[in-house]
Amino acid sequence: MATIPSDYVNYKSTPIFTPENIPKMFLHRHNTRVGVYGKICVLQGQLKFYGFRDRRGEVEQEIIINAGDIAISPPQYWHKVEFLTEETQFQVRFYAQNNSQIVRENLNERSSEL
Repeated sequence: MATIPSDYVNYKSTPIFTPENIPKMFLHRHNTRVGVYGKICVLQGQLKFYGFRDRRGEVEQEIIINAGDIAISPPQYWHKVEFLTEETQFQVRFYAQNNSQIVRENLNERSSEL
């Protein structure tokens, strides 16, 4: 499993997702942006993470993430998730290199909301 480099910072997080409010794209193959790591944090229940070799490739890894555990999706990595319990809740925290364009853009959005 990938690790997030030490000079990367959390610049954005999703709401807490449940089977009732999950955006459908998370349940189908998608990838993270260039230079962005996704940290999947399971708060309750169990989630299954599928990683793919490429957009149309075979599954290269399946990871069961239990409550209190995390999984990391590296930049541009094709993946999807599957709920394993009805009470599963998770959040994705996005990380990019400190002072990168994406971090600056999101900090500007945050400060304009204050």
